[in-house]
Amino acid sequence: MKKKKILFISQEIAPYLEQTELANFGRHLPQGIQEGGKEIRTFMPKFGCINERRNQLHEVIRLSGMNLIINDNDHPLIIKVGSIQAARMQVYFIDSEDFFQRKAAFHDTETGKFFKDNDERAIFFTRGVLETVKKLGWVPDIIHCHGWMTSLVPLYIKTSYKKEPIFANAKVIFSLYNNDFKTSLDKNFAQKAMMDNISEEAIKDYADTSFIGLNKAAINASDAVIKASEKINPELEAFFQSVDKPKLDFQGTENYIEAYSNFYDEILQATAVLQD
Repeated sequence: MKKKKILFISQEIAPYLEQTELANFGRHLPQGIQEGGKEIRTFMPKFGCINERRNQLHEVIRLSGMNLIINDNDHPLIIKVGSIQAARMQVYFIDSEDFFQRKAAFHDTETGKFFKDNDERAIFFTRGVLETVKKLGWVPDIIHCHGWMTSLVPLYIKTSYKKEPIFANAKVIFSLYNNDFKTSLDKNFAQKAMMDNISEEAIKDYADTSFIGLNKAAINASDAVIKASEKINPELEAFFQSVDKPKLDFQGTENYIEAYSNFYDEILQATAVLQD
């Protein structure tokens, strides 16, 4: 029986970034799923605060070199890779001289302010992952997204990348975390994120660029949703409870990996039944 393939897209993974709840999920969930018999690929941004020498990252020349156009500007895509030896897990990093060289993840270290171009950084990261997976020729059964920075993935998979053989049958799961940011992304985020085969109707959810708005938009475009944090924003909690699609409530640390793996299987089995 062919191994099921799970693509993890996470804005944070420990030990490359500080150990937030999201970063710990990014570190331990893929390992657990891999050890359970599924095949994985894992992606995150190569923030400038990640020490390349200490973490032994190196560029993958055959995957780098593509230019992504965002807001009429060309941005060269650089792909790097590292390994978490204890987990026998490889991590692909999306890098850019324009977006990921500064020595912080999301906020200016001096002013504490949210980076003004976090919207374009999210677009670049999302498209960079999907284009790299295409180059790898690796066909995921499940795409599991972690963090607001991945909120465009469900939209892109259902529109611009829908006819790509790599993604044609992939199911997208979006996880919700208690990691609110208090401001909003640039108001032109939706306009900048537009690609071929995306209608104005499809992208209208992304006009609300607040933390709540991005998470709601991602839920609406996903096939399933997981409440990863025990406590999340109350408005997001209410929205999660109201959603009529496959969903998994909060799971404790002792059993979440098994629960998530079973959830993946349920979604894939339901899809297989519908296709028969």
